[in-house]
Amino acid sequence: MSGLVSPTPAPARDVHCAEALAWLRERGCIEGACAVTSLPDVSEVNLALEAWRAWFLSAVRAVIDAVPPDRAAIFFQSDIRQGGRWVDKGALVVRAAEDAGAGVLFHKIVSRRPPGLVTTGRPGFTHLIAVSRELYYEGPLAIPDIIVDPGRQPWVRAMGVKAAAHAVRFARDKAAARVILDPFCGVGTVLAVANRLGVPAIGVERSAKRCDRARELAVGTDEV
Repeated sequence: MSGLVSPTPAPARDVHCAEALAWLRERGCIEGACAVTSLPDVSEVNLALEAWRAWFLSAVRAVIDAVPPDRAAIFFQSDIRQGGRWVDKGALVVRAAEDAGAGVLFHKIVSRRPPGLVTTGRPGFTHLIAVSRELYYEGPLAIPDIIVDPGRQPWVRAMGVKAAAHAVRFARDKAAARVILDPFCGVGTVLAVANRLGVPAIGVERSAKRCDRARELAVGTDEV
């Protein structure tokens, strides 16, 4: 019937139940992709601290290798404390990026707790770091240096919805992302945010139960 407009199809979401690093090695560089992800810490993998540190550095490199040189990889990482000492995961991301020939595009702080509180065990903030091998960006970004409202967390270890939206918007608007990759996608917060912002998404998660959630998770327009 004339005059009718077909609805715009929803952006694609492709979730793979697999071990992330093996999947990344098999898939190789993904055309048009930017990565937005949070790598697991030592409590989430069956490794001693030094072995995990080496694994973490290699995982950052694998994520950077998965996106084209002129695109960005964005990492959301909270520091951890082991044996009375802190492990600065933001510093590890920057170190691995530099070893991979990438530079830092921005380094923001996401508040996990209201400013001014004293926290123990886990820090009250998270690093949000974007890196790229060839992309350069000059000028102001529409991302606060300190993001005081990370948004709803669909899972205890998930990136907040509003924090994820800052990362996805940068990838879409400033790094020309045609697809968002999260190789450690958990319950799919980044994937759901990417779809809500009109970008297709690819996720990888080794837990079949979390994969099922990642395929179905939705966020509202008022959350991003």
